Amino acid sequence: MDRHPAVAGTFYEGSPARLSSQVSECFDKASVPVEHKLPMIGAIVPHAGLMYSGHVAAALYASVTLPSRLIILCPNHTGRGKGTAINSEGAWLTPLGRVRVDEPLAAELRQTSPVFVEDSTAHAREHSLEVQLPLLQHLLGDRFTFVPVCMATPSYDVCAEAGGAIARVIDEHRKRGETIGILASSDMNHYLDQKTTLKKDQRAIDEILQLNPETLWNVVIAEDISMCGFIPATTMLIAANRLGATGATLVRHATSGDVSGDYGYVVGYASIVVH
Repeated sequence: MDRHPAVAGTFYEGSPARLSSQVSECFDKASVPVEHKLPMIGAIVPHAGLMYSGHVAAALYASVTLPSRLIILCPNHTGRGKGTAINSEGAWLTPLGRVRVDEPLAAELRQTSPVFVEDSTAHAREHSLEVQLPLLQHLLGDRFTFVPVCMATPSYDVCAEAGGAIARVIDEHRKRGETIGILASSDMNHYLDQKTTLKKDQRAIDEILQLNPETLWNVVIAEDISMCGFIPATTMLIAANRLGATGATLVRHATSGDVSGDYGYVVGYASIVVH
């Protein structure tokens, strides 16, 4: 089954030509030297409209050695569907073409842990994963596959179960010389002034850079940081730690105010690679 775009024409341009031009502009604005690629176990990328956060995500994608197989974790903004919803077959469509779901990898995740529940409803109208695909298509064309996982359950134990299962599956592939990356889609703090947003963002970023998933979880909740993808980010960090992560690098940090010029009411965006 193919999933048709939910936010083409809103979060990003709806025609192939205009979208291709928009994505190229994101990478041009990112201005990342390509000589020295960072290794990647996992990463955090933002998911606002490409006009706002596309350059921050593009900076990450241009900075790392991207594997051709990805597990992409996203938050659930719609409230629909299961708590940890996986899409196990078919393809996702964008104006730039079809991106195949990695059906064997999805099956392995489901066999490894019952926390992953097949559910297309959670993905049907969710934008936070969809907006990653045109950027990845720009770099990889049709030479990559992915497993979509939409996460809503506000439980650290669920993150630990999902992250542990992801690590076990990836570790088995590593033993065969295969590389699989983990992307966590998340914006940072929402709808406060620039100064407050940067301060709140930094609190979360500091914990990510220290590879502290449980402290990240606690800080986000205790300090009311409206980081919409903290559940996927926590899960990615848990998996990355179990896979031997030794550090993380902040690639770019910006806000919507940098584009709109309105610094009184901004959303934060950060791209971070875990290696």
